[in-house]
Amino acid sequence: MVKILSPSTYNGWFHFPVRAQPHNTDYGGVVWHGAYLSWMESARVECLQAAGISFADLVAEGIDLPVVNMYLRYHVAVKMGEAVDVMTRLAPLERLRLNWEYEIRTTGKLCVSAQVSLVAIDRAKGKVMRSMPPILEKALERIAIAQSKQPT
Repeated sequence: MVKILSPSTYNGWFHFPVRAQPHNTDYGGVVWHGAYLSWMESARVECLQAAGISFADLVAEGIDLPVVNMYLRYHVAVKMGEAVDVMTRLAPLERLRLNWEYEIRTTGKLCVSAQVSLVAIDRAKGKVMRSMPPILEKALERIAIAQSKQPT
């Protein structure tokens, strides 16, 4: 049995363990391409949660974080039942864009690499915010600090 660890930050990456379930796959037992997107979003949400901000907090503050750009490269298919490590890290901010990098790996294999860009939207106005909201900025600072620490 493969041991799945709890989410953590290691070597600058936030690690989110997932096991490919039957509902993630096609009839051949291969993970459907859209499942990877869902796993990536879950890893991103959990990374923010670990940094002290939940999506409920963002909603309460009137902030939304829609995806504005996405790039995925499929290297090796994940099969039903396989344990994967969905790894994410925040790239340096590009003005007001939050650029997330991803690697989805099984033991020893890179399965998917990806980049996703988000922007902060004022939900009431429906417009991109001119500056990073303080509640989000604090969480991003905590993520940057965690990413810079090397394991001991």
